[in-house]
Amino acid sequence: MNHHVLFLPGAGGAASFWHPLGALLPASWRKTYLSWPGLGHEPHEPGLQSLDDAVAHAASRLESPSVVVAQSMGGVVAVRLALAHPERISHLILTATSGGIDVASHGASDWRASYRAEYPKAAEWILSDRTDLSAELHRISIPTLLLWGDADPISPVAVGHRLEQLLPRARLRVLAGGDHMFARDRAAEISTWVTEHLGAHP
Repeated sequence: MNHHVLFLPGAGGAASFWHPLGALLPASWRKTYLSWPGLGHEPHEPGLQSLDDAVAHAASRLESPSVVVAQSMGGVVAVRLALAHPERISHLILTATSGGIDVASHGASDWRASYRAEYPKAAEWILSDRTDLSAELHRISIPTLLLWGDADPISPVAVGHRLEQLLPRARLRVLAGGDHMFARDRAAEISTWVTEHLGAHP
């Protein structure tokens, strides 16, 4: 099957985060790499001022259907998409994200101060958002692959285990030694898991 894959980065905002993984997936698959205007070092755009705007920005690039691959804050957008447009998404792949649940209760460290130090011009909304989707996750019946690293203080493996419990069709895979950016930095090690989830041979 020739998939359309929509890649959503985290709060770093750069579409290039997913280029290493995308390059390892079948060339016949069509790939759309989104960036988040106003986040990280991405230029600001008037039309993206909130998480709702980010969801709308991503929804405009969905096809029928699409595979949605998302990291960190992008995973919250992906879950919102799955709740709003389930008929347009064939598979979800969520990596190192909160997925819209409370991560602090699962041992997560707060990333906001270091993010503001690294990206002083980033939009303020990313630091104030406290989306809670935990009561709605049971409605997502899309096959979901959860990819976590066991050395990630921002989204610990306990978060992945909780999402696996809450999402009806989820499977968790854990990369030994993976930090918060493993999906970019160790793409070769997760590409097989991704292609298996999508019913393809690596």
